[in-house]
Amino acid sequence: MTTGATPTGPSTPITAETVRARTRELLAAQPPAGTDRTAFLRARFDAGLAWVHYPEGLGGLGAPRSVQAVVDAELHAAGAPDNDPRRIGIGLGMAAPTILAYGTEEQKQRFLRPLWVGEEVWCQLFSEPGAGSDLAALATRAVLDEGADEWVVDGQKVWTSSAHNARWGILVARTDPALPKHQGITYFLCDMQDPGVEVRPLRQITGEAEFNEVFLTGVRIPDAHRLGAVGEGWAVARTTLMNERVSIGGMRIPREGGMIAPVAAAWRERPGLRTHALHQRLLELWVEAEVARLTGERLRQQLAAGQPGPEGSGMKLTFARLNQEISGLEVELLGEEGLLYEDWTMRRPELVDFTGRDAGYRYLRAKGNSIEGGTSEILLNIVAERVLGLPPEPRDDKDLAWKDLSR
Repeated sequence: MTTGATPTGPSTPITAETVRARTRELLAAQPPAGTDRTAFLRARFDAGLAWVHYPEGLGGLGAPRSVQAVVDAELHAAGAPDNDPRRIGIGLGMAAPTILAYGTEEQKQRFLRPLWVGEEVWCQLFSEPGAGSDLAALATRAVLDEGADEWVVDGQKVWTSSAHNARWGILVARTDPALPKHQGITYFLCDMQDPGVEVRPLRQITGEAEFNEVFLTGVRIPDAHRLGAVGEGWAVARTTLMNERVSIGGMRIPREGGMIAPVAAAWRERPGLRTHALHQRLLELWVEAEVARLTGERLRQQLAAGQPGPEGSGMKLTFARLNQEISGLEVELLGEEGLLYEDWTMRRPELVDFTGRDAGYRYLRAKGNSIEGGTSEILLNIVAERVLGLPPEPRDDKDLAWKDLSR
């Protein structure tokens, strides 16, 4: 049901003006100042203004992705609430596009609206202690209980961001160990409130525990929560991973935004810290950060014409390297002050806040950027093979049954 929107037929083109008019109709029907936040976000979704490139009825209008900027600008000017995208980034950037691509109509209707509104937080149950970079070697098992039409899942996942806040998880599990490792995997939507799900914090070098390890013991997942066909989970997971790398490496930031911002600000405001060598390094990194930002803009323009490709892996590589080099420069620039750390208290935060914390936090937290979302080593392979067209590395386990692999 569309809220406050003018109906359009399949032949009616969705233009920037059409979207602007719909947005103003929404604001007139649901004035942000007098509307409950959740109620406003639900109305926005129902009006097709959540992600305009999604189909009608699923938070979108089937419009070009580029006109989303028109919606966002109108709503921002009106003081409308957003859906706190940093808190629900895994749902928005990974779960939603995968459900849209592979989900049944029932799954799309059930999950996309509360996901976008932020009523249900999602996490990603992919990595395992014995299969980190080699995700296809995962050992978590899912066995079909045909009488109950449910899958019984046992295993362990690790480095799971937001698992302590999540209502749902996107899960890959092995359903046929007799097949080669890439072929015997199936993709599921896991209820994190199942009594067999145990979430334990992993304390990081920052002192916090935004990551977790998740133990799955006899977790029962209805077959209706399987995403894609049995045994085709690797293809589904690749869709998730490509979107993940785009969401990490292709974030929209303003000029001199992100990690370079506090370093540039310290340089301008505290001339006593300056040296010629640090100046040269800052100039180089500033230029690289700007090139990365513009490349991200181009990547988003390419996304408007189709699905994300391996180029997102290159952006994620750049994101990790730049964050680590820039945060290192900031600590060095600040001298003794850069060695201070505000708080080692064990916390389980809802999100990562790079720019709202001190230099020491940025330096330590950036170390994880080359691991999360695919290690830099794996991403180098992807760029080499799928972007540059270089021959793949020899692999002697590609056609072996998973159960016969050395572990």
